[in-house]
Amino acid sequence: MSMTAVVGRGLREAGAALKHASGLEVFTRHRPKMAFLNQRPFETNDTFIAPTASVIGNVTNWDESSVWYNAVVRADSGFPITIGFLSNVQEGAVVTTLPCAKNAMKNDPLNKNGNTANVGEGVVAGGGEIGKVLETGFPPETKIGHYVSIGAGSVLVSCRVDDLVDVGDKCTILEGAWIESNVILEPGSVVPAYTRIPSGGRWGGNPIKCLGQLGDGEKEGIKNKAIGRGVMAKEHAVEFLPVGSTYLHLEDLEREGKTAIQG
Repeated sequence: MSMTAVVGRGLREAGAALKHASGLEVFTRHRPKMAFLNQRPFETNDTFIAPTASVIGNVTNWDESSVWYNAVVRADSGFPITIGFLSNVQEGAVVTTLPCAKNAMKNDPLNKNGNTANVGEGVVAGGGEIGKVLETGFPPETKIGHYVSIGAGSVLVSCRVDDLVDVGDKCTILEGAWIESNVILEPGSVVPAYTRIPSGGRWGGNPIKCLGQLGDGEKEGIKNKAIGRGVMAKEHAVEFLPVGSTYLHLEDLEREGKTAIQG
């Protein structure tokens, strides 16, 4: 660890200790939903986005979908993210899109004149049009189908996950990958870029490999798990006000006679 990092950490810890000793409390005004480049997240009236989650940019959350605590759904590179009906992104998971694929500008098929212009992360302009940047020729968006469970700590980047998929905790699905329906990914699985996982199997490992076919009961369990998360999301949603509950924390601190600052 560098000397700068050591000194910086020491100063932060000293500051925190002084605030604690003085009785000063810190409260936060975290925004679970944030517009980016004039694109706001879309949600239905029965979508649950946890107060500590972050949903940013061009994200579509369909009916009864849920984004859980400390999860990040970040569509800030010019390409959309879609989360389907009764699908869930669990605690600490990250769903995002590629900013720009390797050599995308040089290989842009829409660039007829040999001129390239970067008009923002993830958007490649050639011949006055927006180019596609994945090797497959498709835009690097992320699509999560219906009745999909994305396990805690998983990372999804510009991939497609079809309906009725159970992604275990701490899985990684890289760009261009396609997970077909009725699939279970074991926890910790890694799906390499541009890999297609066919329907009806249980997969796991790094790199991923097929561990067997799913029975009817296991396939039904995928849907039931998503429905169960949906019920839990409704129970959590009723505990939070649409305008947030940060002000309640601030009022509690003021009643206790403590000075509070925004963190």
